[in-house]
Amino acid sequence: MEHYDVIIIGGGAAGFFAAINTAEMNPDLHIAILEKAKEGLQKVKVSGGGRCNVTHAEFIPSELIQNYPRGDKELLGPFHQFMTGDTIEWFEKRGVALKIEEDGRMFPESNSSQTIIDCFLTEANKHKVDVFYSTTVQSINKHHEYWELQTNKNNFHAKNIVVATGSSVKVWKLLEKLNHHVVKPVPSLFTFNVNDKRIKNIPGVVVQDVLVKVLNSKLESQGPLLITHVGFSAPAILKLSAWGAIELAEKNYKFQIEINFINQDFQECLETLKDIKQALAKKTVLKFSQFELPKRLWQQLVLASTIEESTKWAEINKKQLEALATQLTKAVFNVDGKSTFKEEFVTAGGVDLKEVNFKTFESKLHKNLYFAGEVLNIDAITGGFNFQNAWTGAYIVAKNISN
Repeated sequence: MEHYDVIIIGGGAAGFFAAINTAEMNPDLHIAILEKAKEGLQKVKVSGGGRCNVTHAEFIPSELIQNYPRGDKELLGPFHQFMTGDTIEWFEKRGVALKIEEDGRMFPESNSSQTIIDCFLTEANKHKVDVFYSTTVQSINKHHEYWELQTNKNNFHAKNIVVATGSSVKVWKLLEKLNHHVVKPVPSLFTFNVNDKRIKNIPGVVVQDVLVKVLNSKLESQGPLLITHVGFSAPAILKLSAWGAIELAEKNYKFQIEINFINQDFQECLETLKDIKQALAKKTVLKFSQFELPKRLWQQLVLASTIEESTKWAEINKKQLEALATQLTKAVFNVDGKSTFKEEFVTAGGVDLKEVNFKTFESKLHKNLYFAGEVLNIDAITGGFNFQNAWTGAYIVAKNISN
């Protein structure tokens, strides 16, 4: 039996952050991380396309929480304790400078997630945190004041345990045995599969600002849109998938979306098209893209409006103009399924938030049992917000355990 003061289950972002901060705040504590994989910090490695989207440049707690479809109210207090600015300062103190990109996402200046991984491994080593890899927790039991963990290797014994396992179904089942309720997990942050003639041959096309609505629903989202080999991606879609995670799962990922590619309403667009018809009467409609749309998309929308390739603006009739205005402002697409967004798999669902004290991130059911990160029913849209939740929860856990 291995004895520790603190055992952290899960060697991801939240797990390492909790371990390092606890050790730093109270060097007398004997701390271990148990990680089931051969190496830790896998999600850190792939986040932001391998650059690691550490956090987001949003510095007001009440505005930051608006990026969390689940967990917004619960995180307001914690964000007053440890916030984006604290994250930036924490990394800079350890030699990792962060930079802000145009869309507010923050990355290490090195543009490599390895910088963050190296920082964590160095700090864990410096503070004598024991890390056990390829170690799977098989049971969690309380005996008097202490927790006993059975694993595929050794048995462990600790006064405090921190569960930071992300979306681990096996660990959620162990927590259910401790009478915690787990909100059924469903995917969040996914792309839409769409098989449609209009987008079939134009993968890679990006439209900078579109409005996407789910028909027969209140769900809508605005932002950049990317046409892929299988459908649609980029923030406009990913935000929609996060806010609609539960509703879209109930629809079995089969639904219709309406896209406004130009941010004008139908009538306004129609009037603009009439002006263009006058101004460019002798030009071929297909040849010159309007509304600053990518040329390949413009051509597909023109063809979908029953306008021939050789048609000149002067030759377009009223019906065709209306069809084109519809394609530009209310194009309907059938979504049939979803795809995981790169390797950045996020789930909505997890430990019921009513059973957690958000001043400490401690279980309300069991003393000295703490949670950090995505194991809770908290998730965010894409952009560094899921990591900020991990840093904040882990820091507050560390502060409480070390005291």
